[in-house]
Amino acid sequence: MNTSSPARLGRLCAAGLALTLAGGCDALRPTTTLQPSFYTLDRARDAAPPANRPTAPAAAPTLIINAPHAAAGFDSQRIIYVREAHKLEYFVHSKWVDPPARMLAPLLAAAVENTGAFRAVVLTPSAAAGDLRLDTEVVRLQHEFQTRPSRVRFTLRAYIVDNTTRRVLAWREFDETAAAASDDPYGGVIAANRAVQAALDNLAAYCAETARSSFKAGAPTPAPSIP
Repeated sequence: MNTSSPARLGRLCAAGLALTLAGGCDALRPTTTLQPSFYTLDRARDAAPPANRPTAPAAAPTLIINAPHAAAGFDSQRIIYVREAHKLEYFVHSKWVDPPARMLAPLLAAAVENTGAFRAVVLTPSAAAGDLRLDTEVVRLQHEFQTRPSRVRFTLRAYIVDNTTRRVLAWREFDETAAAASDDPYGGVIAANRAVQAALDNLAAYCAETARSSFKAGAPTPAPSIP
C-alpha cells in the first residue's frame, strides 16, 4: 500500500497555496495600458519664409481664411487608414494632436502669405474686413494600404469668394499623394505632411493667381451678387 508521508503532504499543500496566492496577486495587479502617440501636421509652419518672398503691391487684396471644415469621418483626431474601398479604419494607439482640419488653418495662412500676393492674410475669427475669402474642406486624409509601398492621400476642396458680392470666383480640388517610408502610423504621418505641403503650395499659387486676375488697378472685377 502506497501512502504519502505527512511531511510530503504538507509540502504539496504549501506549494498549492503558494500558486493560488501568486495567481491572486497577478489578478489584482493593474493591467498595463498602452499610451497613445500623438502626431502633428506642422511642416509648413516650421519652414522658414523664403528669403526672396515678393512684396505685395499696394493694390493687393486682403484675404480672409475661414476655419477649414472636414468631410464626415475625417473630423476627429483619429488617424485613418484604408485597406478596402469604402471602409475607413483607425489606428488604436496613434492620434493627431488635433483634428487635421483645425491644424490646417495656420499652415494655409503661412503658405498663402509666402506668395506675396496679398496685402494681408487674416484667420477667422477676426474683426478685420477682407476683399476675398477662402473656404476649404478636407475631403480625405488617409493612409492607403492597397498599394506597395503604402501611400497617404490628401484631398482639399477650396473656394475663393468675393467677400463683397459673395460670388464664388474660383474653386478647385487639390489631390496629392505621398509614398510612406514604412507601413506604420509614423511612416504615414511623415507622408501626410508631405502630401499636405504639396497641396497647400498648389492652393497658395492658385489663390495668388486668382487674386491677381480679379484685382486690377486696385479694384475687383465686377461680379453679380448672390442673394
